[in-house]
Amino acid sequence: MAPEARQLKHISVQGVVQGVGFRPFIFRLARDCNLSGWVLNTSSGVEIEVEGTGKSIDRFLGRLAQEAPPLAHIEGLQVTPASPNNYNSFEIRESQQDAGYQLISPDIATCRDCVTEIFDPGDRRYRYPFTNCTNCGPRFTIISDIPYDRPNTTMSKFLMCEVCRKEYEDPLNRRFHAQPNACSVCGPRVWLEKTSGERVECDDVIREAAQLLAAGSILAVKGLGGFHLACDAYSEEAVSTLRKRKRRPDKPLAVMMRHLDEVRKECFCGEEEATLLLSPNAPIVLLRSREDSRIARNVAPGNSYLGAMLAYTPLHHLLLSDFAKPLVMTSGNISEEPIAKDNEEAKQRLRGLADYFLLHDRDIHSRYDDSVYMVVDFHGQARGNLPSEHGEREGEAGYPLAGGALPVEGATRVPLIEKTPQPIRRARSYAPFPVTLPFGTTPLLAVGAQEKSSFCLTRDHYAFVSQHIGDLENVETLEHFAATVDLYKRLFRIRPELIVHDLHPDYLSTRYALEMKGDLPVAGVQHHHAHIASCMVDNGIVEPVIGVAFDGSGFGPDGTVWGGEFIVARLDGFERVGRIEPLPMPGGELAIRKPYRLTIAYLHRLLGNVPELPFMRDISDEERGLIIRQLEQAINTPLTSSCGRLFDAVSALLNIRKAITFEGQAAIELEMLSRQNGDAQSYAYGLTEHDGLQEVRLAPLFNDILREIASGTPVEEIGLRFHETIARLTRDVVTRVAKETGISRVALSGGCFQNRLLLRRTAPLLRSAGLEVLIHRQVPCNDGGISLGQAAIACKTG
Repeated sequence: MAPEARQLKHISVQGVVQGVGFRPFIFRLARDCNLSGWVLNTSSGVEIEVEGTGKSIDRFLGRLAQEAPPLAHIEGLQVTPASPNNYNSFEIRESQQDAGYQLISPDIATCRDCVTEIFDPGDRRYRYPFTNCTNCGPRFTIISDIPYDRPNTTMSKFLMCEVCRKEYEDPLNRRFHAQPNACSVCGPRVWLEKTSGERVECDDVIREAAQLLAAGSILAVKGLGGFHLACDAYSEEAVSTLRKRKRRPDKPLAVMMRHLDEVRKECFCGEEEATLLLSPNAPIVLLRSREDSRIARNVAPGNSYLGAMLAYTPLHHLLLSDFAKPLVMTSGNISEEPIAKDNEEAKQRLRGLADYFLLHDRDIHSRYDDSVYMVVDFHGQARGNLPSEHGEREGEAGYPLAGGALPVEGATRVPLIEKTPQPIRRARSYAPFPVTLPFGTTPLLAVGAQEKSSFCLTRDHYAFVSQHIGDLENVETLEHFAATVDLYKRLFRIRPELIVHDLHPDYLSTRYALEMKGDLPVAGVQHHHAHIASCMVDNGIVEPVIGVAFDGSGFGPDGTVWGGEFIVARLDGFERVGRIEPLPMPGGELAIRKPYRLTIAYLHRLLGNVPELPFMRDISDEERGLIIRQLEQAINTPLTSSCGRLFDAVSALLNIRKAITFEGQAAIELEMLSRQNGDAQSYAYGLTEHDGLQEVRLAPLFNDILREIASGTPVEEIGLRFHETIARLTRDVVTRVAKETGISRVALSGGCFQNRLLLRRTAPLLRSAGLEVLIHRQVPCNDGGISLGQAAIACKTG
């Protein structure tokens, strides 16, 4: 029998296939399948030629898809027959530059093998804080260009020693072509400095750093994407000092821990949360604190949840092991500034914040904050439709009160997903991995919003949503924004043909876009339409949805401040079909910082008077009078339909939080003090037609809450009933719109849906009405996801 003829196949692979051990995997697989040929990196991905029998090539292709490295993500694979070349062996060839682009791996938490090495006294990398391999370590934060090879990274200045070079060149070694590969002989080094710049002489730098932390010092620690400010998480004194220096009096701080057992001593941590913590992404995960937790109470004041993460670099593992307790690890910056990334920059900007600097000489090319996730537990939240305790009656303002949900004809009950991870901040280890769009795009840049800024660049079927940039409130953050846009454009070979921005004329992102108007076409997209579009493409949906966009504020085309919106949304347009009743914000931005001004305004406008209540006691007669005059004369009192402002007003009304030091504080503390589970009755609210919109009227709600306060109902009960009311009114408006339009899919977006209690009450009610509910899974529901929605809309409207 004649031997089977040799065949040759050329294979092109796209996706995250560089920096993840893909070429050595191909090398081993080809040899195992008795194939000859080659593999190499290009700017577009990985190119392969395999030569052998047809059966061997088929086996190779089957195993390639099934056995690819865990960090690889194959987006495309093309196989083309070619004439045999009579290759004698299989080899890994030098990378080639071309005009294409590739997906780039985010940074990856230290793998188990590397952790074992740094704690093994017999290993040559014992206690080496920059240990890595093809399965872990820095990626995007060190790359300056593609292909992902050492000369295009900040490791280019470190020449490998003979032993590291041997590992790097051995296809059977897990450090084969690990671009950051290094050891204590040839790689980056770590040292301690005082604020004066004087080096701290010691035998073991990391042990010395741990001792300084134990003595109560605050350290600036250089990490993967920038600096952290670290202190003892058990010490209220150390945390208080850090807060004063950082000018962050109340906003929660993140805590880093050694291992999962330590996390579970301080917090409740289910399987889904543990999976996130232990994943290669290693984000901060918001976990409910235990009552007996030893974490200092001022780490997360007024909050039942703790932002916990596990050590994700060798330096972190060693520092946490030596310290033997949790550490506060918060962004290395003064509030609202970008995270510091360079040594000299950090020593200048953080001099007044840190007592010592733990520095190293591996440069960071791109700033990255830590990602933040929450897991929403819908288990047990599906419940019957309890009537309002006040029943069906005419409202005090003379309009009918809302009743039960209207059934959606032909709809079927959609099963609950019990636990769903959702991003709050998308940054390290997630960006720049793209969102795959359900349609092709033209190259464009969407610049997002003002707060929680991100941008989005599109190409082919990909939306490259940037890491969290921060609030665009200063020149430093805008410069970080612009520099990161340039980096993404270079790495992904994108030349935008259109720039998309929010309609708000005063956003710095809008100004950034308009400055380019002479060079490129510019288009504006309404804020809440972008929220809903973001949720749609996050879920791969292009068909129309009923959108519920609840947030703090967004510029409305009618000149008012939107934020409690019901829209019928398509990617190429939207119609506003409902809203929360617009009410005044005396002082504009001042009313956001001082929610009691909202409370006074709402009570005055809705009920005609402001009764004496506990929240009024320390507000001077002069300020009360000024607010009332503003309202009566309509001086600087913009109208808002914002659901976020409604939460703020109720928080102040209940005397929970009357003035805030960070965005969302009043609403968060209201959520935390509310009863979290069980059945609850709804307060009354009106639902009327106004200017062609379903309008939620709030006078009955505030009257009911005032009665509850007067009767001594506990705040936790009022809080739960308020959340239940928002969930019920959402269901009632949505089911009416669904009945009118025939649309049975609803998308929930906007920062208010970071409120777990609100989301847990709302989604089951909608599902019980037979509606399919879309929530965010890849990008945040807050303004960090706006840029994705802007890009999707622009792609469909041109």
